Amino acid sequence: MSKVKFRLLVGIMSFSLIGIIIVQMYWIVSSYRNNEEQFKYHVQQVLGNVGSGLQQNEATEFYRMYNQLKDSIGTPPKQSELKQYYIVERNPTTNEQIVYSNILVLEDYNIKSSFFDKKADSLKVKNFVSKRKTEIYKGDDLDRSSLKQNYPDEVIEQSGNLDILDKAQFDIYFKDIVALRSIDERISKAKLRELLEKELKQYGVNAKFEFGIYNKGLSTKIKSEDFIYEEGSTYGVPIFTDNENRSKYQLYITFPEKSKYLFSSLIGITLLSILFTMVIIAAYLNAINQLIKQKQISEIKTDFINNMTHEFKTPIATINLALDAIKNPKVINDPEKVDRYLKMIRDENKRMHAQVENVLQISKLERREFNVDKEAMDVHEVIENAVDHVGLIIQDRGGEINLNLDARRSDVLGNDFHFTSVIVNILDNAIKYSKDVPIIDVYTENVKDFILIKIQDHGVGMSKQAQKRIFDKFYREHTGDLHNVKGHGLGLAYVQQIVEVHNSQVYVESEKGKGSTFIIKMPLIN
Repeated sequence: MSKVKFRLLVGIMSFSLIGIIIVQMYWIVSSYRNNEEQFKYHVQQVLGNVGSGLQQNEATEFYRMYNQLKDSIGTPPKQSELKQYYIVERNPTTNEQIVYSNILVLEDYNIKSSFFDKKADSLKVKNFVSKRKTEIYKGDDLDRSSLKQNYPDEVIEQSGNLDILDKAQFDIYFKDIVALRSIDERISKAKLRELLEKELKQYGVNAKFEFGIYNKGLSTKIKSEDFIYEEGSTYGVPIFTDNENRSKYQLYITFPEKSKYLFSSLIGITLLSILFTMVIIAAYLNAINQLIKQKQISEIKTDFINNMTHEFKTPIATINLALDAIKNPKVINDPEKVDRYLKMIRDENKRMHAQVENVLQISKLERREFNVDKEAMDVHEVIENAVDHVGLIIQDRGGEINLNLDARRSDVLGNDFHFTSVIVNILDNAIKYSKDVPIIDVYTENVKDFILIKIQDHGVGMSKQAQKRIFDKFYREHTGDLHNVKGHGLGLAYVQQIVEVHNSQVYVESEKGKGSTFIIKMPLIN
């Protein structure tokens, strides 16, 4: 996959993922706001119902007590007629004349009680009564005389209060009189809480609430213990209005856990949304990681093939030249030259065999098919043997290896052959990446029950990124020319596999341009 296609694919996937997250967040926020608006509407309805219910209940109770008191006076009220109405109707079938009369009577009650006003001794209350009468006259007697000079043949009388007038006058009395009472005489804290709980339950609002009644901006005794008025988060409604529909009292209610309550209805779907979003993000990151790894593996394999081809090209060419030389009649009869060419072929063949064997060993180690026999060995002896292996290469480059084997205890459980190969690989790596004369220092020291082996060079060093991948199979840090340093990226991968088989650790410390230090930490034999 080309870089352009790879970046385009990653860009599309990233854009889609961000879009999904934004849509989810928008949906959650919108749902929360809708819940908040619905909550606000329900609370306002509750306050309105409670406010009107308080005034209605107070008026009903007051009216009941008022009628009881009026009926218990014992003295008949003083009556005076205000207006009298007559309607005369003739029935031609029965030859009867019907007279309807309606008299509006005003009754005065002198109530000697402090029922309305504690400061007053008595109060005069007026009541309107309607007296209705139906008189039936037979024949035509009514036509020949006045209404008062005739006696009706039948009389039907009815009497009753004028409901509309009575209620209107009572409302005026009631609102003016109860305004003189204090708020704690009109409603109790327990009763108000009961009414609020009942109304809130009917609207499905089960959140914890605090309430309070304020008189012209000042708090009264009627409030819950934890009520605090907060602008913007407190709902209110006027209560106990007067005849001009004004009120000095405000009923307030607040919900300390409002946000928690509103979000509780969304918690399930929100958690599912977050869960699925996290799954999508994890899948996205894994897909991106796999794409990057596949791209890197493709590049590394191409690099490996190129390097292996380069590594095999020289020995194959050498073998071909040697074979051609042997076929020469002048050479084939010269045993000394034949032996020299045969030795050359054998050495190049061993070199290719070693390359193939190295690859196979790495493969077996990864599949846990490679058995490593372990026995007690001296780390210092292993290091000295490894130095002997690369001695000729060091001499050819004019370099040196300085040994500082200071560890007092150096016996470990391991495989002499493979661990020697580990040290040789690290030394060979140090020689390859030294620009000038290779100077290598080897140290050992004891740390508790471990021995540390440090192999330090003064070569080109490596970047932080390279340090993270230096032990990966096939990995080689590019330095401009692909083949400026021979190798196939398997040496350090082999080192790590063998070290791990020995229950040990290997890591590198390096700085670009200042060399590298490979450190092996091995457990000692107790």
